[in-house]
Amino acid sequence: MSPSTNASVSTSLIEEKKPQHLDMHGNVFELPNYTMKEIYDAIPAHCFKPSIIRSMAYVVRDYFYVSALVYLALTYIPMIPNQYLRFAAWIAYTTVQGFVFTGIWILAHECGHGAFSKNKKLNWTMGLIMHSFLLVPFHSWRLSHSQHHKATGNMDKDTAFVPHTREGWVKRNFGEKASANMIEFAELAEDSPIYSLYHAFVHQLFGWPGYLIANLTGQDYDGAKGLRISHFYFGEDSVFYKKHELPLIALSDVGVAVMIAALIWAGQAFGSFNVIVLWGVPWLWVNNWIVAITFLQHTDATMPHYNNNTWNFARGATATIDRDLGFIDTHLFHDIIGTHVCHHLVSTIPFYHAGEASQHIKKVMGQHYKADVKTPFWTAFWRNQRTCKFVEESEGMEGSGVFMYRNLYKREGEVHAKDLTNGQADIAKESGKSTASKAAPVGSMATAMSTSRNINAGRRLSQSVQERAKAGLPLLAEVLAE
Repeated sequence: MSPSTNASVSTSLIEEKKPQHLDMHGNVFELPNYTMKEIYDAIPAHCFKPSIIRSMAYVVRDYFYVSALVYLALTYIPMIPNQYLRFAAWIAYTTVQGFVFTGIWILAHECGHGAFSKNKKLNWTMGLIMHSFLLVPFHSWRLSHSQHHKATGNMDKDTAFVPHTREGWVKRNFGEKASANMIEFAELAEDSPIYSLYHAFVHQLFGWPGYLIANLTGQDYDGAKGLRISHFYFGEDSVFYKKHELPLIALSDVGVAVMIAALIWAGQAFGSFNVIVLWGVPWLWVNNWIVAITFLQHTDATMPHYNNNTWNFARGATATIDRDLGFIDTHLFHDIIGTHVCHHLVSTIPFYHAGEASQHIKKVMGQHYKADVKTPFWTAFWRNQRTCKFVEESEGMEGSGVFMYRNLYKREGEVHAKDLTNGQADIAKESGKSTASKAAPVGSMATAMSTSRNINAGRRLSQSVQERAKAGLPLLAEVLAE
């Protein structure tokens, strides 16, 4: 073999071993290199122009749907003689009404972004009315949501669906002190379908109110707790709002309070059952849809997150993905699922122009445009909430500031969480197995198995946590000790 051939082979081997950013599927991720100017230049000018008449027409249409569904339900469902069919009819009503309520939420979302019209007073008035109808504090959400758009995908500054690092994930699940056996058992439990179903149920029904009241899935804000992290709080020590914004927060609370009073009055006038089934259950469906939609827009095995040094606006906006929910999305959800990448790049584009704008920005984004229109919506939800547990930098890319989703379960076809022991855990594990096979007493076998479990638990924890343990701090002292 000639020297040039040897050099070529050596270069090839070096390139093959060169560390790269890998998503959970093992695909190479490259940092986006387009600019926002290129994005804006690619979008036709008329896409930036909202129409008051068109926007208001969608509001009228959606509230007509609400009224028509209520009329049909009250008129015809009580006439169904069979109680089981009557129950099924109420389920159908609440499901469809939940779609419509969610559409109203999304129209208020347009108002919050200034995409409803060019008139700020009209946007704020309509947004306050529509969001108060759904017990959402409009201005409180509008202001915190704008921070989410300004820092999407930024691990240090984003305000919604901020993923845990591995260290944070361990702390959240197991606390400052956790035994290895506890971690082993909890991992198995979390990966079980029953636990996943329970977690999804709680997440979907209470995740949205939990975010508004207690900032669930948001930033840590240096450990702030209580009222300070509530979207309903208008004190000067709020972590979200500036002093001049506090009157708007109070106004939003008044809007929600008026709606609660209206519901109480309606319950007394027309019966609690009617209020619960006509408004309450569809409202729960809104909670489900808002959390599911937002979760899937920002959580996927292919999605990157960045630290503050690596992040920029264009990269953050790329950390979103479009999906498909057919007629429900395009007609009732105002295409919020299928055009979310465009929405994050230019949030002032009205939804009825977002589809056209998306076709143009795809040409600029190229491989960085992400969409999964083949996987059914709820299949993607089930898969991602079971697999996307925490984020970490890819093997060999430490310090890059680019984080990809990982988990601890080592499913086939997935990139595994890093082995932070440089292979020593596997060596020790094999040594433990060898020792156990030679020793007949049950006690020796149990000791080897326990040692193996502890080593495996230790290797799964983040490097920074292990360093803390070496320094004598309590987090891993019990995990690694036997």
